[in-house]
Amino acid sequence: MKSLLFSLLFLAVSPIIYAQNSFSGQVTNAETGEPVFSANVYFPELSKGDMTDIDGNFRVENIPNGKFKIVISSVGFATYSNELDFPETSSLNITLEKSAIEMEEVIVSTPFHQLQSENVMRVERENVADLNRKGAISLSDGLTQIAGVESLTTGVGIGKPVIRGLSSNRVLVYTQGVRLENQQYGDEHGLGISSKGIESVEVIKGPASLLYGSDAIGGVLYLNPERYAAANETNAEADVNYFSNTQGYQGSVMAKTSGEKLKFLARGSYAAHSDYETGDGERVTNTRFNETDFKAGIGYQDAKFKTDLRYNFNKSNIGIPEEIGEQSTDKDPLLPYQEIDNHILSLENKLYFNNSSLDFKIGYQYNNRKEFEEHLHEEEHSEEEHAEEEEHLEEEEGADHPALEMHLETLNYNLQYNLPRTGRFETILGVQGMHQTNTNYGEEILIPDAITTDFGVFATTHVHFDKWDFQGGLRFDTRSIDSEAVEPHEEEHAEEEPEGEEHVEELEHAHEGGEIAAVNNSYKSINGALGAKYIISERLSARLNLATGFRAPNLSELTSNGSHHGTNRYEVGDQNLDNEQNFQVDLSLEWRNKHFEAFVNGFHNTINDYIYLEPTGELIEENPVFEYTQNNAELYGGEIGVHIHPHPLDWLHLESSFETVTGKRNNGEYLPLIPANSITNTFRLEFDNSDEKIYSKYAFVRLKNVFDQNNVSAFETRTGGYGLLGAGFGGEFAINTTEMRIGVSANNILNKDYISHLSRLKSDGISNIGRNISVSVRWFL
Repeated sequence: MKSLLFSLLFLAVSPIIYAQNSFSGQVTNAETGEPVFSANVYFPELSKGDMTDIDGNFRVENIPNGKFKIVISSVGFATYSNELDFPETSSLNITLEKSAIEMEEVIVSTPFHQLQSENVMRVERENVADLNRKGAISLSDGLTQIAGVESLTTGVGIGKPVIRGLSSNRVLVYTQGVRLENQQYGDEHGLGISSKGIESVEVIKGPASLLYGSDAIGGVLYLNPERYAAANETNAEADVNYFSNTQGYQGSVMAKTSGEKLKFLARGSYAAHSDYETGDGERVTNTRFNETDFKAGIGYQDAKFKTDLRYNFNKSNIGIPEEIGEQSTDKDPLLPYQEIDNHILSLENKLYFNNSSLDFKIGYQYNNRKEFEEHLHEEEHSEEEHAEEEEHLEEEEGADHPALEMHLETLNYNLQYNLPRTGRFETILGVQGMHQTNTNYGEEILIPDAITTDFGVFATTHVHFDKWDFQGGLRFDTRSIDSEAVEPHEEEHAEEEPEGEEHVEELEHAHEGGEIAAVNNSYKSINGALGAKYIISERLSARLNLATGFRAPNLSELTSNGSHHGTNRYEVGDQNLDNEQNFQVDLSLEWRNKHFEAFVNGFHNTINDYIYLEPTGELIEENPVFEYTQNNAELYGGEIGVHIHPHPLDWLHLESSFETVTGKRNNGEYLPLIPANSITNTFRLEFDNSDEKIYSKYAFVRLKNVFDQNNVSAFETRTGGYGLLGAGFGGEFAINTTEMRIGVSANNILNKDYISHLSRLKSDGISNIGRNISVSVRWFL
């Protein structure tokens, strides 16, 4: 009997265990019939594929039963996309149409993994390698090349993405498939991610709370890690970058190998930069920084199961600039500076059933943020004694004992079930959550010890017709924040009772603020989204998206009561702040053929209970006092762009884009830190002749004109406009069986002395970076 039951059970599960299919075919040129070499054949839902050989042939193994989208792309051809049903399909011969339009890629940040041309929501996608070859010093610097994205900077080492005028906790960053948590509430806190090991970046402009919960009210920056090697291949890479302005350098080495099912990759990187030099030839003291980064991954995949374990360690030492003083090219930060260790561990598991799948992601992050400051306690000594004492204090107090140390631990999870497709409908049900603890170990306390817990549940559906596509969904979220009370440090030192002014100075330096009451708050929100895409004609399409989003106030806004040296102000929080709740309308029109593209994006974003800082006119500890408060606000604007690549000059590209955003409160006053309007024009040449010694050659000239920013808040000053000229060239060539890629680029060629409206050094009259020439060399093994 047991034997019979075991046999029946084996027969029942064997179709699941052994349901795997092989898929093969050939890719050819539709005009000539010749095979297309090195075309990328990819199943985005399965995260697997193959590259065509010299005869255009490909083969993909271990495909489960069900319907899966296939995407085939190659430089110089229009991207092919179709849905295949397995096991009914075992082979397919595909022809690609010639096109000068850049090949499309699958958008990962949206739920149904479609090409941008098929997506209901417009998402900007850029390869990080393309951003870097234009001379970007850091990832946040490179993001500013995307229309509608700017960066809130403190020198060149600290930059935060700004999407259509919103930043910090209003823009959510995802990396390795999990949300990045690294005390991003602070304007003086950088992105904390190295561009090395990041393959591409996707930008959702506007509320994405339906998919991502709280803090995605302004948009999402989705960082896709580099892929594993193709099946049964081993790859290695080494690359070096040099930057003339900061006399900086960056090096990275990578190795990856894949069998039929098991995959592995590892990458190590290091970067170091001196103080940057302005257009006037002065170096901005203590804008130096260095960064160590390590990324690794191990994956396994068969016909029914996929798992991907990724780890990223990033260590940054970043100077905090205060003035233009010492002129030096040293690369070790001076006091004050930040030392940040960030660990990200993520695990993705995916189970494939017949026409459905279950995706479970879990992430753990440990962020250790330290800030080292100058010791303010001084006594009357001789100059020699004073110098010796300062040196000793820098070694003992500055280097070994951070004034501020916060440990942030975050556990987040995301469970999604892709239901079986019914007719034209695709539906996803999901549950997301986060548990986060913040613990202080330093003398200074910016935000108290606290526990934050998130939980959300959502459903979203996509329906496809011949000319129409619709997508919509609903979501419910709850967040609880529980923090401990903080007492002024005078009470902790009351028993010592030292006398004199030096004791007062010591205590002021220690607590940097007053009492902070405990917080026990909870926030709830229901949000929805509805979008439609309509194909007006073969070349013209339109998108309309309506979405709501929310953001719960962060710990800094609720509990601040002290001086923030990075911002040079005394901030006071409000524990009675409510959710920010917004509603955005986004309209997009796109026109394209083989040699011309144009787009117009317009948006209107209404935010109820917008949280902002407002000066009170008082001074505490010689710092101006700012209080967190709320008022309704609105932001509106958009982007316009064209891309011309005339026939038969397919190697010639003319690109132009204009972006504008205006932010106001209900009382008519303008919001702070809103990017100025700008227009960017690029003249680009690209040649991809594989039969020449140097192939994939390129050259470009770019001019970015930033207009005057006269629409400023009550405590800002206007910022004058400026123009920045950039250029670059590069190419690839073969060395035996290896490949070398070399690029040279120059930014701010005319060495313009200017100040960006989004520079936090603007209030000190410190200019942005001057001319910078970068050289990059990548060696593929």
